Amino acid sequence: MEDQEKYTEALVKLHSGLARQGPGDASFTDYIIDRLPELPPSPRIADIGCGAGAGTLILAKKYRSKVKAVDFSKTFLDQMMHQARLEGLEDLIEPIACDMGNLDWEPGTIDLLWSEGAAYTITVEKALKVWRPLMAADGIVVISEMTYFSNPAPEAVAQYMTGLYPGIKTEAGNVDLINASGFQVLAAHRLPSKAWWDNYYNPLRKNIMKLKDTTDSVMQTVISDTEEEMQFFKEYQSDYGYTFFIMRAI
Repeated sequence: MEDQEKYTEALVKLHSGLARQGPGDASFTDYIIDRLPELPPSPRIADIGCGAGAGTLILAKKYRSKVKAVDFSKTFLDQMMHQARLEGLEDLIEPIACDMGNLDWEPGTIDLLWSEGAAYTITVEKALKVWRPLMAADGIVVISEMTYFSNPAPEAVAQYMTGLYPGIKTEAGNVDLINASGFQVLAAHRLPSKAWWDNYYNPLRKNIMKLKDTTDSVMQTVISDTEEEMQFFKEYQSDYGYTFFIMRAI
């Protein structure tokens, strides 16, 4: 457990200062928002696993409504609120440092739940189970989840995923899981691979260069794992990536 905590701390340090802690794109977020069903006036919004708030800030600007922004890392939440103050959005964002799988909110109080690349940390199945009671009638959930685009996936990809993300499914597999979890899938959209490079991996490389000469063995391991991940995605980006699933609570 101590080793895992040190690894997580190094991972947070490596990602500190970045606008995104995972693949994503502002214009693609707008694309998804434009395809959501109409929400109530002043919708009650939550961004779960928000990181430094790239999605949170967009949601706050778009809906001009309060956003509960949840992440385990106070470092990322502080970074988000600094940016929120710069953009005059601090009154629209409520930072919450806690476990995304243990939210003690009133049932039926969220109209839009957003979660990019985060549900996997507790598994999508558990995330949907614990988040479902929070949703208002006909509430909308958007999650992005790493999925296989190829079916079957190449052997090299399947083998690599046993270490990176053993819970990965095909898009059809995720649709079946969602539809069996108290939700109805309305649409699924793949995040373009360009968003991985432009908004995540390339900025992350700059942080890697700053920390490359570290004598911290844990950070060295994190950097090595991250560089391996980048190289693997470069080779197999047509076989897997993130899919945004839009769903309605039923």
